[in-house]
Amino acid sequence: MNEKITVVALGHRALGTTLPEQKIAAKKAAKAVADLVEAGNRVVISHSNGPQVGMIHTAMNEFGKTHPDYTFAPMSVCSAMSQGYIGYDLQTAIRAELISRGIYKPVATILTQVVIDPYDDAFAEPEKIIGRVLTEEEAETEESKGNFVTKLADGTYKRILAAPKPQKIVELETIRTLVDAGQVVIAAGGGGIPVMEQGIDLHGASAIIEKDLSSGLLAQELNADTLLILTSVEKVSLNLGQDNEEYLNTISVDDAKKYMADDQFAPGSMLPKFEAGIAFIEKGDNRRTIITDIAHAKDGYFEKTGTIIK
Repeated sequence: MNEKITVVALGHRALGTTLPEQKIAAKKAAKAVADLVEAGNRVVISHSNGPQVGMIHTAMNEFGKTHPDYTFAPMSVCSAMSQGYIGYDLQTAIRAELISRGIYKPVATILTQVVIDPYDDAFAEPEKIIGRVLTEEEAETEESKGNFVTKLADGTYKRILAAPKPQKIVELETIRTLVDAGQVVIAAGGGGIPVMEQGIDLHGASAIIEKDLSSGLLAQELNADTLLILTSVEKVSLNLGQDNEEYLNTISVDDAKKYMADDQFAPGSMLPKFEAGIAFIEKGDNRRTIITDIAHAKDGYFEKTGTIIK
């Protein structure tokens, strides 16, 4: 096939937070994906699951509190559930948008597991706040189980989870087969279901994988041409919020590394986008990373706007 491969990473603002918001947001995402398909791309979509996985985790654990005969849902199960229901909205919206344009391509969501390293340094410094609000007593109970909690500004507590780096995408060959067959594929949602290898078994981990890093790994392994990261801004800024704020247009990998070294990008926000984008470019030829918002996805792809790393 001569079509280029583009991996699209949808940020949480491209999906909304409530179920009705997500349906509306999915339709906007579908238009961006259809534009890329019309431009001659094989498209793979990854997505955030921040608000959604938190909602599921809270709901399942509140249910467990009121129904003692049910067990609490582990984080890996909540991640799998979020992949399913976000993927459902996305594939339905993308299918309808493609058909409306006379394009008949199957759209599939792949439940995707991503292997992490149990010795990743991230486990010593968890950073992702998740789940329901805890009382002080409940927080102490969680800590007695070996879990991490953090105290919020309002005096309540919440669980915090590690964000280990993705090592391997388990369903990679399934994804590759569908892409090669010309299907639009939704995969590695929420960074993937975090799992650890124990012999031939995969065991779910209590962690959240950074979506952008998994998207970058997916793009690397598929030998994609473009990693298109759709976030909340049209262009990335230097000196954000200051009098000397400056938008970044087309920059080199060396420039991007310099800005990272200067602490221009916030950890857990813009920084992993640059980490993923740079790693993707450096591990192949003729690759590019584009960071923009969903409203400018098409123009970003054609390098009319956005921050472009080459």
